[in-house]
Amino acid sequence: MQFSQSATRRVSRLLLVLFASLMVRSLAADPVPSPVVTHADIEFARPDNVPLLMDIHVPKVATKPPLVMLIHGGGWSGGSRKKHRLAWLSEQGLAVATIDYRLSQQAVFPAQIHDCKGALRWLRAHADQYGYDSSRVIVAGDSAGGHLATLLGLTSGVTELEGDTAGHLDQSTDVLGIVDYYGPIDFITRAKVQPETCEEPKGTVYRLLGGKVSDNLALASLASPITHITANAPPLLIVHGDKDLTVPLSQSELLRDRYQANGREVQLYIKSGGGHGWKDIDANERQCVRSSIQRWLNQSLKR
Repeated sequence: MQFSQSATRRVSRLLLVLFASLMVRSLAADPVPSPVVTHADIEFARPDNVPLLMDIHVPKVATKPPLVMLIHGGGWSGGSRKKHRLAWLSEQGLAVATIDYRLSQQAVFPAQIHDCKGALRWLRAHADQYGYDSSRVIVAGDSAGGHLATLLGLTSGVTELEGDTAGHLDQSTDVLGIVDYYGPIDFITRAKVQPETCEEPKGTVYRLLGGKVSDNLALASLASPITHITANAPPLLIVHGDKDLTVPLSQSELLRDRYQANGREVQLYIKSGGGHGWKDIDANERQCVRSSIQRWLNQSLKR
């Protein structure tokens, strides 16, 4: 059967109208609900009139999930809580909180660790409000955040490092484990191999401490996680690249060795060819690292 040109045009117009109607219905359909509830830009403290904010991401699960508190990097002078390597954990059934802390141009050490510990106490005090399990907490960070995460995990109860940021001083700063992405660990050792970082005014460690490491050995030692490893240190996962020119792999190797010497549980994942920040990591290796982290977290959170 053959159609006339006018009939063909009518059929074409009808098909176009039908297609347009289907598109409108599709666009108007309810979006797929997110599996995660996000509470953004919560001010948890204002030390020295510096507002400190956090974002909390809680998965919609039947029971209260464990919490991972993330501390961003940026040489203690930059970075953002909005960007973190482990933000994907909120889609894997874990609550995730990403936090601010005072930067080195706003206050010198120990303000940064005081703020991180204050954030953890605040999170514990508000666990029922946001729906996570405050008894199961992991702390994690990358670069400068890795330093602060490791220091926090190793120094619960160390008076000089607790501070009073955010109050809730009745809350514990204990954690079940630490994830450290290429964080600096020993400032005194680092000053010998990277004096430009630790001994010169433009250096990130110099600015963090408010002076040379060599002129502030007691403060540098207090700020170095390596100083605080004991027989009670929580399990630790370290991730580092062997081509890192910003924070040498030797810092993480030293941390691993000291952990082992104290008989504590530690794993060091070394990325072959990885520089600082791992900008060149491919999808397959990213998934491999993520799988390793998930296995480690599952094991640590069962304790």
